[in-house]
Amino acid sequence: MKNNLEDNFEVLRQIHKKPKSSQREMAKDLGFSLGKLNYCLKALKDKGFVKIKNFQNKKNKIAYIQYILTPKGISERTKLTINFMSRKMQEYDQLKKELKDQK
Repeated sequence: MKNNLEDNFEVLRQIHKKPKSSQREMAKDLGFSLGKLNYCLKALKDKGFVKIKNFQNKKNKIAYIQYILTPKGISERTKLTINFMSRKMQEYDQLKKELKDQK
């Protein structure tokens, strides 16, 4: 089961990859409910990791939102990436040891 740090990591990664995604698209891509995504986005915004900008295409009269990682958000994404990779390496080392012990 994922924790909040992993959820935040996934949301930050998704924003970096597709900043113009709608919340519905982002939730679908992440496998989150809209409520869970809104909760994560609000927490990231409150922490200063994400800015949310409203735009309107005057030609088509369509409003859309763009999510922007702040410098603080980029730093957090980097930190979470390093922690994620470190955890995965520890899991790999543990599995490798268990397989070796079984032989």
